[in-house]
Amino acid sequence: MALRNALLAALLDGEASGYDLAKSFDASVANFWMATPQQLYRELDRMESEGLVRARVVQQERRPNKRLFSLTEEGRRALRAFTAAPTKPGAMREELMVKVQAVDAGDVEAVRAAVAERLEWSRAKLARYERLRARMLDGRGEDDYLATADRVGPYLTLMRGRSFEEENIRWAERALAVLARRAAATA
Repeated sequence: MALRNALLAALLDGEASGYDLAKSFDASVANFWMATPQQLYRELDRMESEGLVRARVVQQERRPNKRLFSLTEEGRRALRAFTAAPTKPGAMREELMVKVQAVDAGDVEAVRAAVAERLEWSRAKLARYERLRARMLDGRGEDDYLATADRVGPYLTLMRGRSFEEENIRWAERALAVLARRAAATA
């Protein structure tokens, strides 16, 4: 999957600036697609030159002018083609897992600290997802929301992100318990 597809999907919610896209990217799609703001801006420029998005400049007082991006019909066709194409299975590539794999020959305390850091990071991210879910539901039950929402894709990806972080938390807690027992047994 290319960054452009994630940006096209993000623009389904309507016109947005690069800054707004970077913020919403971090809150919504960062659980499955990472990109720096610089990468986003470069890709938006390419997409504009290819006719996938259109940009308009908004004049601002006391601030630099900003560009607002929106999908073109060509961008919608590209997104439709992307969603119609077969999906390739994802592969996990994570440095922490390599460190955990090597913990028996490595710095156990450093690995333990990295797992503990991941645990806290996942807890914080899950809390952000819970706040986002509460805002999306806006007091409605999930079934009511899903029956009446204009778009369900953002909610479904949010649910995947929540599940992912919940599993990260379960794994990290278990890994820390195992490492603590091993340390106690060798002490």
